[in-house]
Amino acid sequence: MVQAIVFLPLLGAILAGLISLFGAHARNPSGYTVEHHDDHGHGDAHASAAHDDHGHDDHAHDDHGHGPVEPAAAGSRGAELITTAFLFVAAALSWMTLVDVGFNGHDARYQLLPWIFSGELEVWWTLRVDTLTAVMLVVVTTVSSLVHLYSIGYMDEDPYRPRFFGYLSLFTFAMLMLVTADNLVQLFFGWEGVGLASYLLIGFWYQKPSANAAAIKAFVVNRVGDFGFALGIFAIFYLTSSTDFETIFHAAPGLSGKTIDFLGWHADALTLTCLLLFMGAMGKSAQFLLHTWLPDAMEGPTPVSALIHAATMVTAGVFMVARLSPLFELAPNAQAVVMFFGATTAFFAATIGLVQNDIKRIVAYSTCSQLGYMFVAMGAGAYSVGMYHLFTHAFFKALLFLGSGSVIYAMHHEQDIRMMGGLWRKIPMTYGLMFIGTLALTGFPLTAGFFSKDAIIESAYASHNPLATYAYILTVVAAGLTSFYSWRLMFKTFHGEPHDAEHYEAAHESPWWMRSAIIVLAVGCFFAGYPFYGLFVGSGVEEFFRESVKMNPHILEDMEQMPWLLGQLPSVMMVLGFVVSYIFYIRRPYIPVRLAQEQPMLYKFLLNKWYFDELYDFIFVRPAKWIGYQLWKKGDGFIIDGFGPDGISARVLDVTRNVVKIQTGYLYHYAFAMLIGAAGLITWFMFGFGGQ
Repeated sequence: MVQAIVFLPLLGAILAGLISLFGAHARNPSGYTVEHHDDHGHGDAHASAAHDDHGHDDHAHDDHGHGPVEPAAAGSRGAELITTAFLFVAAALSWMTLVDVGFNGHDARYQLLPWIFSGELEVWWTLRVDTLTAVMLVVVTTVSSLVHLYSIGYMDEDPYRPRFFGYLSLFTFAMLMLVTADNLVQLFFGWEGVGLASYLLIGFWYQKPSANAAAIKAFVVNRVGDFGFALGIFAIFYLTSSTDFETIFHAAPGLSGKTIDFLGWHADALTLTCLLLFMGAMGKSAQFLLHTWLPDAMEGPTPVSALIHAATMVTAGVFMVARLSPLFELAPNAQAVVMFFGATTAFFAATIGLVQNDIKRIVAYSTCSQLGYMFVAMGAGAYSVGMYHLFTHAFFKALLFLGSGSVIYAMHHEQDIRMMGGLWRKIPMTYGLMFIGTLALTGFPLTAGFFSKDAIIESAYASHNPLATYAYILTVVAAGLTSFYSWRLMFKTFHGEPHDAEHYEAAHESPWWMRSAIIVLAVGCFFAGYPFYGLFVGSGVEEFFRESVKMNPHILEDMEQMPWLLGQLPSVMMVLGFVVSYIFYIRRPYIPVRLAQEQPMLYKFLLNKWYFDELYDFIFVRPAKWIGYQLWKKGDGFIIDGFGPDGISARVLDVTRNVVKIQTGYLYHYAFAMLIGAAGLITWFMFGFGGQ
């Protein structure tokens, strides 16, 4: 059953790829590529004016398209239906696996085939199925299947749909390989696989320069984190002579107190290894300092944002820390670092979300912030609580992304919330569904987000981590900020007066392909919460997760001892954020304008995302460009070419060209040359020997 779950998406990706290849050839047998007029390859340059994040007038290029300049590839509908059907089958099997493994305790390992055998390194392709894996299988396949369904409607005018659905299924396969890995090498294969697929999906509209730039940025930033992750894998193999999880976990207690000589620094072996591994998680899960790629990745189609940035790839880092919990539990200093970055990211990303105007970027920064919450739980040793929020977050964040896509679809692909307003009258179903998602995100009672987010804040307070107080304060403050910017998005998008009369009048609900997927996610915003609370947070945790995670033995008991008033603070902040947002954007909309005018430094600081892009450009990008330029002009151009092809080689050629001119073929020229030679030789003998 697990083999089918993992390989059905791969089969779908292969079939969609073949359809794309042969369909494109049938459509255009000459191989000539038709030029596209707009940024997304859809030939309609009629895009509405909007403002970018920095306040400059720009064109809000559509996130979808208005009509292909060429017909769709033959078999496009077949590619859509095949890949979507395979994903729904995989999702159904995943839920069955969760019941079988989580409740019946049928953990399993399926050894498929040998892979790498070199010296002490022995790696098998093996599928590991325990409760942690089963939870991730459900999350990945459920969200991916709904995103496939949604994409049938959203991408209906794109001529390259088979390629898009092939990429989606390839991404899902890579993610499933990651979560079913039984060793670090196989996990790294899936880790890099989702990186490749995300690059292809973010840059799907490759005619658009900003999409290419965003894809490259995501790829490069993740390479920074993955470098640390690879070093962490090397360190584990150095310490244990294995990459197999069971072997590593068995050897872990014996590594306590050991040191590694790292660049002349005798570091604690487990602490250094866990920090290197967490560096990989920081890149993949867009944590503070390595977060800059995530908002830019919104350049891809909206379904990509929902799949990659809500439920799957960005949660890979959280899953990896949970999988390696036996190591992190033995490295309390590494846990403190995890908690620090998690809490900092939760607060930092929430502050930026306060002033963003692109509807997808607001949700993206919200994702960044919620991932920070998950890492706070990991740092507290409450791994099941972090996985609980990962589970619930997948539903309400995917809902918000896909709901945003419906709004963009309705508004002629406008993404600036300042150009919207009053849309609840035109798209009431989308409004209602996004309302449910916003309630869950802000932690409204009885929604899934309420149970999981509050549990994380409680775990931060109850933790004995040295940064527990820091994490508790920042997560509580972030809860208020999350409520504010979430309701700001809702009020500016759906309430007030329309700001773009032309697009407002033409607004309409999205196709049922799209709405049906969002409805299922809205149901999950309630049923993914309380029914699973006991399994992730309550008394059933130990029986449910068993050996799949190594929990802090006292964290859940300590969470129950939290003072009642402190436990209610997140809800108070949630209400406060809603009230302030309501006053700012419904009752007195002039207040935020006045605040921005009175505090221009703070406003620009937040609007420009704490200037991290500019800072990294100054520290890394410009020096790299300067070095490259110098190597090009000075190293390659002046030294290598100057002394090589343009120097010595060129002079040799010049000399030979002139020398050959002497070879005229006239006898008297040769006689004259011989006479000159003889005279020179006699002169040398006379004066040379005469001097002696």
